[in-house]
Amino acid sequence: MATQTEQATSPPRTSGWRGLFLRLHFYAGVLVGPFVLIAALTGVLYAATPQMESWIYSDQLQAPVGLKQASLADQVKAAQAANPGGELAAVRPGAEPGDTTRVLFNEEGLGESERRAIFVDPATAQVRGDLVAYGSSGALPFRTVLDQLHRNLLLGEPGRLYSELAASWLWVVALGGLVLWVSRRRARRTEKAEKAAKTESARGKSVRRHGTIGLWVLLGAVFLSATGLTWSAYAGENVSALRESLGWATPALKVTGSGEHAGHTGHAGHGDAPAAPAPARPESVDAVLASARAAGIDAASVEIGLPAKPGAPWQVTEVERSWPTQVDAVAVDGTTGQILGEVRFADYPLMAKLARWGIDAHMGVLFGWPNQLALLLLGAGLVTLVVLGYRMWWRRRPTRATGLTFGRPIPRGQWRKAPPALVAGLVLLAAAIGWFVPLFGISLLVFLVVDLLLGLRSRAKADSTDVTV
Repeated sequence: MATQTEQATSPPRTSGWRGLFLRLHFYAGVLVGPFVLIAALTGVLYAATPQMESWIYSDQLQAPVGLKQASLADQVKAAQAANPGGELAAVRPGAEPGDTTRVLFNEEGLGESERRAIFVDPATAQVRGDLVAYGSSGALPFRTVLDQLHRNLLLGEPGRLYSELAASWLWVVALGGLVLWVSRRRARRTEKAEKAAKTESARGKSVRRHGTIGLWVLLGAVFLSATGLTWSAYAGENVSALRESLGWATPALKVTGSGEHAGHTGHAGHGDAPAAPAPARPESVDAVLASARAAGIDAASVEIGLPAKPGAPWQVTEVERSWPTQVDAVAVDGTTGQILGEVRFADYPLMAKLARWGIDAHMGVLFGWPNQLALLLLGAGLVTLVVLGYRMWWRRRPTRATGLTFGRPIPRGQWRKAPPALVAGLVLLAAAIGWFVPLFGISLLVFLVVDLLLGLRSRAKADSTDVTV
């Protein structure tokens, strides 16, 4: 007969498919928990950065509201004078009165997706600051650091493996937890289980609390996992390829109109070679923006992109990511003001719209502060789940053990108790998911190999003990 200590430290007996799910959930939680914990903490910090960024860089982002406003061309000239070595790339006029204009430059020595931002007072055309902006969101240094901390732990490309591993397993742990919660609820309906609930142990209460919190954050966890994978290095490539093959990709802005700079017109004379196209003139920025506004680019926040090469059209893009989403874009002939192409968010495929909304909600910008608050609560829930999970594992350790001792895992061989059809189905499903989400497949194989080796070592120790006795 088992002693009270053995009953307290031994893992619960399970049978059938539940034991298989319990062992998978246990190992996934223990081994991937640290990655999920770091991703949740850094994600919560990043979600709060818009307000912090506005406060930290208030001198650069804000200027006194003036009665008059300098032309964008004059503001660009002031920025060029302050940064003569940079290659002018784009202009972002202030979205509201009191906002400064960002004039963006490409420079050698900056990182990928980084541009030099010169902040100009729209009323006086005076330069108010010089910072590095990152990505299409225009993140400034503080927010960029937190973004990279969340994305790759400031380790560069190799560090992205941590966040992809967390995203690859988070949905598996969440859905596995749901299966276990449902099965536990069914078991508690029996009279025997109800009697046992009256004398529920401290660990049992932790299990129940863990399951309840997991149920509350379930949808959010699956959402973060799915949207996080779209940014990942390996699974992200497969997601992009799938969207492309199904026609779900985000439409690109293409030049479809005609005009002097849309084709190869403008010869110097009959029989002569075409005249070299003239480079874009920054003085045209006001006229280009006016043409885009007339064409329906009405968002407060826009980016006016200069042509990447002489003769190419300008590109004016809405960059308002909050609801309702405004990301329309038009191509504008810098000489004539003619609209040479356009792409409208209303014409996006449904999956492209969902991807846009999902990414913006993941970043906490889609619904403003309610979106940020939801991410804060979700992150806190994930952190609590991880901590409770490790606490339950710790409580399952042998009470008389000395030194560093961990709780006992769910016994091996659970797959033998499960229905063969279920095991076969799970193997096929894991193989398919592992192919599409490579880090999930690789890490799952590593887990299984390590578990097999540990099992062989335990068996060898048991055999040697029997021989000695």
